[in-house]
Amino acid sequence: MASALYQSIEILGREKGIDPEIVVSAVEDAIALATRKFYKTVENMRGEMNRETGEIRAYVYKTVVETPELIEDPDNQLTLEQARELAPEVEVGGELRFYKDTTPLGRIAAQMAKQVIFQKVREAERDTVFNEYAHRAGEILTATVKRLEPMDVIFDLGKTEARMPKREQSRLEQFAVGERVRVVLLRVDRAAKGPQVIVSRAAPALVQSLFQSEVPEIYDGTVTIRAIAREAGERSKIAVMSRDKDVDPVGACVGMKGMRVQSIIRELRGEKIDIIEYSDEITTFAEKALQPAKVSRVSITDLAEKQIEVIVDDTQLSLAIGKKGQNVRLAAKLLQWKIDIKSEEEKRQEVEQQMQAMGGGPSTPIEQVVELGDAVMEKLIAAGITTVEALSDMTAEELSEIPGIGEKTVEKIAVAVRHYFGQYEEGEERPVPAPSEPTLIEGEEAIAAAAASDEAGDEVHSMTNSPEEILAGQAADAGSAEEISEFSTEDIAAVEDELSSSDANDANDAREADIELENDTVDELVEQAQEVSDEGIDNSGHDRG
Repeated sequence: MASALYQSIEILGREKGIDPEIVVSAVEDAIALATRKFYKTVENMRGEMNRETGEIRAYVYKTVVETPELIEDPDNQLTLEQARELAPEVEVGGELRFYKDTTPLGRIAAQMAKQVIFQKVREAERDTVFNEYAHRAGEILTATVKRLEPMDVIFDLGKTEARMPKREQSRLEQFAVGERVRVVLLRVDRAAKGPQVIVSRAAPALVQSLFQSEVPEIYDGTVTIRAIAREAGERSKIAVMSRDKDVDPVGACVGMKGMRVQSIIRELRGEKIDIIEYSDEITTFAEKALQPAKVSRVSITDLAEKQIEVIVDDTQLSLAIGKKGQNVRLAAKLLQWKIDIKSEEEKRQEVEQQMQAMGGGPSTPIEQVVELGDAVMEKLIAAGITTVEALSDMTAEELSEIPGIGEKTVEKIAVAVRHYFGQYEEGEERPVPAPSEPTLIEGEEAIAAAAASDEAGDEVHSMTNSPEEILAGQAADAGSAEEISEFSTEDIAAVEDELSSSDANDANDAREADIELENDTVDELVEQAQEVSDEGIDNSGHDRG
């Protein structure tokens, strides 16, 4: 029958989950150490426990060597001759044990033995915990909150305790003692002083395990989770892909009326979850990863460094970046690529700057900004700012450093430059553009200019000049040397009648020419213009030769 001491050891082993023989070994080592300390010796000593009686004895063990010359440690070795006097059957290399009385051991020795036993038991317990949980990393465990420390939360796993550091806690979560929660096992820290098992509520593996437990398609492998990016307590992005073309991966994770994903959100205390479909094409995957923002285009800028450029509409830029950059940060984690996100306006300005750098850049004189005023313009030119481009690149602080320019003047300059580039805010009046002339091809421009010149000349002749001046002008055009004084009054009256008739004819011809401009060719228009010119010469009765 086992002794009461051994029975107590068995009970302790069951409570701690360790083998009773480990506890027995710890007791034997403790007795040997206490006896060695009591006798102040360095002899090789071992303890032995009788499981039937519970008696613990200490023995000194000495090794047998052949000759005295081979003895290196007299306290732990003896010659073959000396050994055979005590045990005739002993051989070289064997051991002889000598009983050491443990009766004199007092309170100090007993206390030392107790400390050794506790230490050995703790080490055995830690080894047992390590062997049980080391291979279960990433597994979901149900734990009970045992106590709350200033930085950590201690959980009870049943056989052992687990610790959740501050960095592994969700920012929005609060725990109460006795509350049961699901945690993910991160690792087992063998060298830790406190609980060895480290658990987390902030790891992406927790989201993945929750989806596996809630979505049957993920559990059986029809839908696979390709990537997860998470900021615990705020938002998670999960990329899923279906192995069956008839199964919608996103719909399977969301569930009917969102029941599946809502169950996971409740477990995560209200954390938002974005579920997107995975794509092997990185540009397509990037567009989906930045949802709910609408992406205009995606381009790969550096394949080796895994960097892409994303262009979005100006109205979508803040949505694509997200609150404090959260959306684009999670998308970058999901893709494992660097994302450079820009608006259409920023990209346009960047391209313009590159074009300016390649071509030397335009240099529009600052005088073109008419809203600046002469006084402000003189101050800017005096400060070395002579182009509109240089002025538009300056900040308000740089402008205020120019002598004679204050805050109101800076605002005036900003408005003037903005208006120069055609940017008007709501309520500002835009200048009314002057009506533009219809654009004509090169031949039509020449004909229209000739017709306008003739009409203008006719109008001048008929509206402003006297008959004498009209005749003088005709004489000059014909190369005639006649003097106006040679004409009689009757001749002048006849000329006036001819000019009035010519004006009417010219007006009719101009209207006909306008109608025929859309259908006639340039050559036909030139011929008609020549005919009009010949008729004018015949009517006036003068030779242009």
